[in-house]
Amino acid sequence: MARRTHNIPDLGEVLFEFVTQGNYVKVVAVDPVTNTEITLVGDRRAGRASLENAAIKKLIYVIQKNAGKVKPRQPKDDNLF
Repeated sequence: MARRTHNIPDLGEVLFEFVTQGNYVKVVAVDPVTNTEITLVGDRRAGRASLENAAIKKLIYVIQKNAGKVKPRQPKDDNLF
C-alpha cells in the first residue's frame, strides 16, 4: 500500500492511496477540503502517473457534480428494456 500527497492546481492538495491486488490496482483519491473521495480500479501494468491522472479527472468531475455544475446524464428511452 502506497500513500502520496500532491498539490493539484485545480484542487489544491489531493491524497492518494494505491493498493495492489493481483493484476489490479485500487486507487483512492481524496480532496481534504471538500471531503470528497473517489475510487477506481486500474491495470497493474498501467503507470502510476496515468492512474493518478484518471483519479484526478474523476475527482474533479465528482466535485463539480456535487456542486451542481455538471448535469447528470439522462438515459435514453430507446436503451431501456
